Amino acid sequence: MSTRAIQFLKKKKIPFQVVEYEHREKGALFASEAIRFPLEKTIKTLVADIGSKTFVFALMPGNTKLDLKLLARGFSVKKAAMVDPSVAERITGYLVGGISPFGTRQSCKVVMEKGLLSFQKVAINGGKRGTMLIMDPMDISKAIDCVPMKLAVKTAATEVGKERNVSHDHI
Repeated sequence: MSTRAIQFLKKKKIPFQVVEYEHREKGALFASEAIRFPLEKTIKTLVADIGSKTFVFALMPGNTKLDLKLLARGFSVKKAAMVDPSVAERITGYLVGGISPFGTRQSCKVVMEKGLLSFQKVAINGGKRGTMLIMDPMDISKAIDCVPMKLAVKTAATEVGKERNVSHDHI
């Protein structure tokens, strides 16, 4: 099984392990439960608009929410907003529930919640619903030249569960 994301990582000689699961629901919570991986180490890939038709990928722990004000401040813009799922799919070339920051149709700047770098391994979408990649977060940073920054607002697990159907949970 191969996706554009997997081909992208192989071409860059970045190590990863593929874990597949039965995709029945989008979101980091379902993915983490399905692969039995901690939610705080399961990355959701969010797509935001920072103005002037400039899009950015924000890699976030599954147990947090993206603080759009922090994202805007990080790019020195007035406002950041989540894009509609159809826009995220057009930009990335992946379906919502399978969005990966690797091998996307449109090249975008990428930021990562800096807390993710404290883990030895994280899970990130492999470019297809039901496909996660286990890898070192430093390798993610190397592969796509992402910038670590403070982006997260912690949420209770119950709040994350309520977010399962929220459109900005793009993973």
